[in-house]
Amino acid sequence: MCRLLYLHAAHPVSMRNHLERFALTAKLSQEYQGHGWGCAWMNSGQWNFYHSLKPIWEDDFGQFIDSDYFLAHARSAYRNEGIAIQNNMPFTDGDRVFIFNGELRGVRIREEGRIGAEKVFNFVRRQNSGDALDAIQTAVRLLTDKSRYVRAMNFIIADKQNAWLNSEFNEFPEYFQMYEQLQNGVHTISSAPFEGESGWTVIDNHTARRVL
Repeated sequence: MCRLLYLHAAHPVSMRNHLERFALTAKLSQEYQGHGWGCAWMNSGQWNFYHSLKPIWEDDFGQFIDSDYFLAHARSAYRNEGIAIQNNMPFTDGDRVFIFNGELRGVRIREEGRIGAEKVFNFVRRQNSGDALDAIQTAVRLLTDKSRYVRAMNFIIADKQNAWLNSEFNEFPEYFQMYEQLQNGVHTISSAPFEGESGWTVIDNHTARRVL
């Protein structure tokens, strides 16, 4: 299980500042989140990427510029397997980026991908015939129907102009619940509120919606 971060702002903000706060939530998590991390940020109309096998709280965030749009992912590898940098999110198809936190058991759908999260990303993409939200809802319904059990299926997909959220879990709400904050023109979504900060609201379970 992993930790997710999404941020969109009306003006460029410090990636370093937000990544430091996100790293603290990962370090304090009930489950270990130290199997590497990654982020994607928009700069001059293009996605830029960084991936590392370091625990996020041990990395140097001074290398990152200010940005008004970025996502980050701290990884907790399933059964401590597949710890390789190519398995670190965000995943991308060149236009869209994807971050995931969850666990599906006994999935009876064939899909390409090195790990389960990448298979979910590719499956959602295949459902898209022009309406991204409908594709997400269709994919979630099919994956739920074709899985023995869905422990959780939280993810965010973002392209250069839009982003969508799915929150779905059937247990462990204190871990899988997602949160958002809107302050001073900055919209933040996170797997956990930043330590010591107010203004966070719960994102309802069984939610699929556009967030940008």
